[in-house]
Amino acid sequence: MKQFYQQTKDQALTKLLVDPKIGLTTEQVQQNRQLYGRNQLPEKKKDPYWKIFLRSFKEPIIIVLLGAVILSFLSSIYAFRTQNNPQHGLEALYEAIAILILIIINAFLGFWQEISAQKNLDALREMNNRIATVYRNKEWQTIATKDIVVSDLLKVKLGDFVEADVRWIQADELQVIESHLTGEADAIAKNSATINQEAELGDRFNMGYSGSTVANGQGIGLVVGIGENTELGNISRLIDSVEEKVSPLQKTINKLTKTLMKVSAGIVILTFIIGILRAGELSINSITSVLSTSIALAVASIPDALPAVLSIVLTIGASKMAQNKGLIKSLDSVETLGSTSYICSDKTGTLTQNEMTATKFYDGEETFNVSGLGYAPTGKIESTTGSTAKTSIFLKGAVLCNEATIKEENGKFLPFGNPTEIALTVLGQKAGLTKEALLKNNQLIRTLPFTSDRKMMSVVIKNDTGYWLYTKGAPDVLLRNSQNILLNGKTVATQNAEAEFMKIVDSFANEALRTLAVGFRQLTENQARKETVEKLETDLTIVGVAGIIDPPRPEVKQSVKTLNEANIEVVMITGDHANTARAIAYDLGIVKTKDAKVVNGLEIEKMTDDELFKTVPTTNIYARVSPEHKQRIIKQLQHHQQVVAMTGDGVNDAPALRVADIGIAMGINGTEVTKDSADLILLDDKFTTIEKSVKSGRTIYANIKNFMRHELTTNVAEVLALLLGLLLFSKTIGQVPAETPTLTALMVLWVNMVSDALPSFALGYDVAEADIMKEDPRDPNESVLANHTWSRVLIRGTIMGAMVYLSFWWAANIGMSSSEAQTVAFLTLVFGQLWHVFDARSSHSLFRRNPFGNRNLVLAVLFASITSILVTILPFFNLVMGTANLPAWIYLLVIFVPALPTFILSGLKEIFGITIW
Repeated sequence: MKQFYQQTKDQALTKLLVDPKIGLTTEQVQQNRQLYGRNQLPEKKKDPYWKIFLRSFKEPIIIVLLGAVILSFLSSIYAFRTQNNPQHGLEALYEAIAILILIIINAFLGFWQEISAQKNLDALREMNNRIATVYRNKEWQTIATKDIVVSDLLKVKLGDFVEADVRWIQADELQVIESHLTGEADAIAKNSATINQEAELGDRFNMGYSGSTVANGQGIGLVVGIGENTELGNISRLIDSVEEKVSPLQKTINKLTKTLMKVSAGIVILTFIIGILRAGELSINSITSVLSTSIALAVASIPDALPAVLSIVLTIGASKMAQNKGLIKSLDSVETLGSTSYICSDKTGTLTQNEMTATKFYDGEETFNVSGLGYAPTGKIESTTGSTAKTSIFLKGAVLCNEATIKEENGKFLPFGNPTEIALTVLGQKAGLTKEALLKNNQLIRTLPFTSDRKMMSVVIKNDTGYWLYTKGAPDVLLRNSQNILLNGKTVATQNAEAEFMKIVDSFANEALRTLAVGFRQLTENQARKETVEKLETDLTIVGVAGIIDPPRPEVKQSVKTLNEANIEVVMITGDHANTARAIAYDLGIVKTKDAKVVNGLEIEKMTDDELFKTVPTTNIYARVSPEHKQRIIKQLQHHQQVVAMTGDGVNDAPALRVADIGIAMGINGTEVTKDSADLILLDDKFTTIEKSVKSGRTIYANIKNFMRHELTTNVAEVLALLLGLLLFSKTIGQVPAETPTLTALMVLWVNMVSDALPSFALGYDVAEADIMKEDPRDPNESVLANHTWSRVLIRGTIMGAMVYLSFWWAANIGMSSSEAQTVAFLTLVFGQLWHVFDARSSHSLFRRNPFGNRNLVLAVLFASITSILVTILPFFNLVMGTANLPAWIYLLVIFVPALPTFILSGLKEIFGITIW
C-alpha cells in the first residue's frame, strides 16, 4: 500500500473522505475522534509512592538484615518471658532496633532517589498543548491541538508549530524545520507534489510532522496522523519500550550480594550446628544460647552499610560532577561513565552549534574568510591576501534579498527566520551592513519569495541609479539564469567563466559548506513593476557565492582527542547528509581520513542485525539515520560488549538516549523530552563536560572499589574472629565463660556503621590517580573485586581477624572479664580497619599516597577513633553494647598494635612488588 507521501493530494483527500471545499463536518469530527482518539500522547501510569518505598525492601542485603531483626526480636522476647534475663533481652532488643533503623534509612534513600529521577513524558505532552487552525463546516476555526482529528485540514504560517502529521495539499513558500526528528538544522522547503519512490523521513518534502516549526511561508495540510500515531508518538513508544538499564556496578553488586548471602547462610547454619552439637541437645535453651553468636555472624558477614554508603559515595561523585557542569540524574549512572567505551553523538547541536554561519564568501573579486561563530555580529572578514572586505554588490544583495532578522535581548542575539538567511544577515552585520540602513537609500518595490520550483528568491529595489533586481539561490540554478559572472573583478560571459566559478563553488563544498550564490541585473521601471517572475530572474550577473555551515563547537576537537587517548571511540550519528557529516567528523578528529566510510540510513534499513553487528566496529560516521536506526546501532555496539553513551539535544535523540547505557543531553539547547530521557545533562552544553564526566566516573568507580575492598576486609575479619571464638574458645579461661562470642552483635554493627562506614564513604572524596585517563575502559563484566582485590581482602582480613581473636584470648588469659575481653577485641578490630583504610586508598599501597591528601578521610578516622573509645567509657553504651572501661595502657596497645599488619604488608609489597596483598 502506498504511503501518503506517495499518493497525490487528491488521492489522499479521497482516502480520508474529505471535501476540501467543506472540510470536516461536526458529525465527521465526532466519528473520527471515536475512531482515532484525541491528539495526545498516552500517559504512562506511575507507581504510587508506597510501592516505590516498599520496593527498597526487595534488596537481598535488606532481606538478610530483616531476618536478623526478626531473630533479635524473638531472642529478646524469649529472654524477657522465659529466661527472665532482662539484660540479654535489652541487648537483643537494642540490636533489633539498631538494624531496623539502618534498614529504614536505606529505604528512604532509595525512595528519594527514584521519585526524583523520572518525570516520564510530561514534556512530550506539553509540546501538544497549543492552539491550531482547522477548516471545518466551510470555515476556519481555532481549536485546542488535542481536538485535532484525522482528516482535518490544518493551516500553518510562519512561526507556527505543525501540530499533527500532515500531507501538504497547499504550500506557499513553505519551509519547515524538522531538526527535532531529522537532526538537520536547516529549514526544508515543502510542496504538495507526489513522491513516487520510497523516501527517508527527511526527504519527504510533501509531508509535515508533529512538533516541527514553520520557518517561512504558509501551508495547508491534510491531517493523516495524531497523538501516538505520529512520528513524535512513535518516538514516545520507542522511549516506553526501552527496558530499564542495569549499570555495570549494579550487576557486580547484585552478583556479589548473592554470593555474600550464600556465604552468610552457610556460616550461620554452620555456627548453629556446632552450637547445638556442643550443647548435646536440641531445645529452646540450646537454640537461644547459640542465637546471639549466629546473629552476630549474620550481621558480620553482610556489609550492612553497603547500600547506604554506595548511595552516599555516588552522591558525592554526582556533586563533584555538578560542579563541573554535569548534572547526573541517576546515581548508578555515575560509575557507568567510568566504563564507557563508546560515545555516540548526534551532530547538530551537540558536536556543532546548531547556528548556521557564513564562514567564507567570494565577492566576484576575492575569497574572504569570516571569523566569529553563531548569531553575534562579531568577527573579522579578511581575504587570503590580507585585505578587508569592502561593501560589494554581493554583500548588498545578500542583505537586501533577505527576510531574516536578529534581535538583541538581555545580551543575547535571537534569530528570526530561515537559518540560511540568518547566516547572511549576520555576515552583513559583520561587514557593517544592515537591511534597515540599506533601505534608507534603497526602496523595496517587490519581493519574489522563494519557491521550491524556482529555488530562488528575489527583490526589486529602486535607488538613485534606477531599478535593480537582486536574486539569491543555489549556484547551479543561478548559472542557468545568468548571462555574466563577476570574476576577478571583471564581468565575464557565463560560458567563459562558468568553469572557474564552479571551481570556487566546489572548493567551498569540499569544506562541507552549503553554497548560496547572489546575482543582480538592472531593470526598467516597467519591468520592475509589471514583469513576471520568470522573465525577471533571467540575464543575471552572478556577483559572488557564500559558504555556510553549522560550525563545530570549538572545544570538541580537543575533547575527542582526550577521549581517544582514554581508549574511548567517538561516533557521529546524524540525520544530516553524508558529505557534511564526513567533513565535520574529519575536522573534529573523529575520523583520520577525508574519505572515511559513511553508512547511511537506507543502507542500515537493508542490513540484517548480523550485518550491522559486523559493520559497527569499523564505522565512526552514520548519516541520514532515523531514531530506530540509532537504537539499532547502539544495541549492536552493546552486543560487542561495549558500554555506550549517546549524546543529543533533539526529540529524535530521546529513544537512543534511553537505550544507551548512559544518555547525555544538552542542558541549554536540549529539548525537555531529551533531558527527561537522559542520565547526564550537560549544563553548559559543552562536549568537554563529557570528558570531565568520564574522568569523574572512572575516579568514582576507583573510589567505590577501594571502599568495597576496605568494607569486605573488615567483614572477613569480623567473621573470622567470631568463628575462631566459636571453634577454639571451648572452655572457660579466667573470668570468661566458654563459648562467649568474641564480639557482640551490636559491636559488629557499630564497626560496620561507624568506624567502618564513615571512613569508607570519605573515600568518595579522593581525587583521581594521575594516569586514570590513560587506562582502558573497564570491562563491564569485570567484578569489582577483580585484579587481586579478592586475595587482598582475604589475606588482610584473615590477618586482622586472627589478631582480633588473639587479643580476645590474651585479654581472657590476663584475667579480664567477658565484657572487658570483648571490648579489647572490639577496639583491636576498630583500629585495625582504621589503619587499613589508608592502604585501601590506592591499588598499590599506602606509601603511594599522601595520608593527609583526603581531609574528609582524616576527619572521619579521627571521629571514628574518638567515638569508638567513648562507647567503651560511657555507662549507657556499656549497658547497651556490652563494652567496658579499660586501663590506659590497654588503650595504647589496641590503638597502635593493629597498625603493624598494614605497615608490614604494604612495606613488603613496595620492596618485593607483591600483588596478591
